[in-house]
Amino acid sequence: MRKIALVTGGAGFIGSHLCERLLNEGKYVICVDNLFSGRKENIQHLFRYPNFDFILHDVINPISLKVDEIYHFACPASPPHYQYDPIFTMKTSVIGSLNVLELARFNNAKIMLASTSEVYGDPLEHPQKETYRGNVNPIGPRACYDEGKRAAETLFFDYYRKYKLRIKVIRIFNTYGPRMRHDDGRVVSNFIVQALNNEDITVYGDGTQTRSFCYIDDLIEGIIKMMNSDDSFLGPVNLGNPDEFRVIDLANKIIKMTNSKSKIVFKDLPEDDPKKRRPDITLAKEKLNWEPKTTLDVGLKETIKYFREFLGNYKKLGFL
Repeated sequence: MRKIALVTGGAGFIGSHLCERLLNEGKYVICVDNLFSGRKENIQHLFRYPNFDFILHDVINPISLKVDEIYHFACPASPPHYQYDPIFTMKTSVIGSLNVLELARFNNAKIMLASTSEVYGDPLEHPQKETYRGNVNPIGPRACYDEGKRAAETLFFDYYRKYKLRIKVIRIFNTYGPRMRHDDGRVVSNFIVQALNNEDITVYGDGTQTRSFCYIDDLIEGIIKMMNSDDSFLGPVNLGNPDEFRVIDLANKIIKMTNSKSKIVFKDLPEDDPKKRRPDITLAKEKLNWEPKTTLDVGLKETIKYFREFLGNYKKLGFL
């Protein structure tokens, strides 16, 4: 019998790619999204699949469905979106997680939490292992997301301990690729959009802070491997690319790749913005036989191609 997979936040950047992968594996996919930060355009091409359903719904409210596995990706994930309504963000992480955990318990379904590298905060350990407990400011402007995801992880493990629920927890590091929002405030999309528009590229701080960038296809492969791994391996497990780049170097690379006339301008670093972020993926290699394959140049080429087409279409329609 065909497995039914529920993807919350399925119209988002990562969620839409996950829905597509699960459909191509022959599963019946139910995409649930409130379209707060997800977009219907991301999943429009999936409606041609007879085994695809979309439900406009907010996970803050309970939902009753028959499912075999749940991928819980519902939550605004970029600073402009999760800081727009921080209370809503926290409710999504906590109440939303409670609702999907109850759904999983009712169905005896396996359930995955898309957690985040933000649980490590501004890390004092580098690179970050899963055993690192983080350096998070619980009252800062980013806390609604950082602490929300930490609380969600707590709930998942409590449901495992109390109800023996089959859980999987992944911590996603910076991911990029086609279907990112042009206005999501993340460094890769910001730089590409500014470069393609020949606008000043905004670097916060002096640009020496570092990030690691994982291409979407590599992340999706890690997600699938984690869900299909032995039930005894719960996580959390880091999924990201361990190659580390300075933000200023990323800006210069994107200017070169887009043949842009953009100039780099510097602004103050936002409060609690991490200085370094790089995953230790030893555990993912050992338990999942997973590591990213896509180089930054290859991934950026595909992402630039997507945004060039996206911005061109939006300009024709008069939206930009």
